[in-house]
Amino acid sequence: MSEAPVRRCPVCCEPRSEAHRPFCSTRCKDRDLARWLTDGYAVPGRPAAPEELVGND
Repeated sequence: MSEAPVRRCPVCCEPRSEAHRPFCSTRCKDRDLARWLTDGYAVPGRPAAPEELVGND
């Protein structure tokens, strides 16, 4: 029977830590959160219609 593959941190590719799963450290966890908060990541979808935009009064 073979050993399970090492799971890697999605930010820096170091081995994951159970305490910070799925990341390796608090630093990588915070870097990932910062990317979400600054629009570094986006969920694909259709373009918004002008009437759907926030602040379009």
